[in-house]
Amino acid sequence: MDSNMTIVRPAYFVISGFSGIPHVNYYYLFLLVLYIMSVVENSVVMALICLDQSLKTPKYIAVFNLAFVDVVGSSSLVPKVIDTFWFDHKYITYSNCLTYEFFNYLTLTMQSLNLVVLSFDRLVAITFPLRYQIIVSLKTMFSLIAACWIIAILVNLIAVGLLTRLSYCRSVVISSYFCDHAPLYRLACNDNRPNYILAKVLPAIILWIPLLFVLITYTSIGAALSKIAGAHDRMKAFKTCSAHMILVAIYYLPILFTLALDAKVPPNVRIINMSLAAVLPPVLNPLIYVLQTQEIKQSLKKVFKRIKRSKIAMK
Repeated sequence: MDSNMTIVRPAYFVISGFSGIPHVNYYYLFLLVLYIMSVVENSVVMALICLDQSLKTPKYIAVFNLAFVDVVGSSSLVPKVIDTFWFDHKYITYSNCLTYEFFNYLTLTMQSLNLVVLSFDRLVAITFPLRYQIIVSLKTMFSLIAACWIIAILVNLIAVGLLTRLSYCRSVVISSYFCDHAPLYRLACNDNRPNYILAKVLPAIILWIPLLFVLITYTSIGAALSKIAGAHDRMKAFKTCSAHMILVAIYYLPILFTLALDAKVPPNVRIINMSLAAVLPPVLNPLIYVLQTQEIKQSLKKVFKRIKRSKIAMK
């Protein structure tokens, strides 16, 4: 790019949303219902982990981080989507748009890295049960989570930083339901090759490599489970791992499909894929990863007993 070229930054962008789909407001209502469910479920999980001392373990530190990211991710996306399309506030300022893009992709990145941390925790717990507390200490878990946040913040700052060098002298209409990275950089009228290259490299760093690690992890877990003598224990563990893999598929497949085909994906399909990948995992994560575990069930029983006792005392 010519160093003397003036960067043209528009005062605002227009988020177009779906095109040519009747009764689309019902889909936004669906997203809102999922958002409310995810906030309630994840808030319960975080409250239980904070209140119950028995849950102050490395595994539940990772679970707390996952719940926190799910709440932040849903809250940074869905309320704004509702405001944009239900109340027809489709105009968004340049700086707000970049901030919107940063936080949405930051949480999507963290969801991917969280799955890696949790799969690592389960791998060590099942394949090295006697050494688990040595390998996965609280310090180790905090270090892993901190590293994930640093990686997620850095890669998304780079992505947003490269957007600031682009000029927008033609259309300012973003063909998505939020300030989506690919539709945004494709609007530029100057050289956007660095953005295009980054859009191809980042999925490998934050999606393909984590997915490969998760698949290898659960393959190793499956091999370890096959050596369990009891058929009942094998089936119970298999059901748990199967549920986890379904969640992995729900998160990764829509995003990877969308990013792999990139410009070939119709805008409406991109919106559905990206929105479902953003709101479905936060709803399902607490149900499958957390609320079915024995420790959480015991913690819930303790809470209900406390509530019952307090009611009796008040009487």
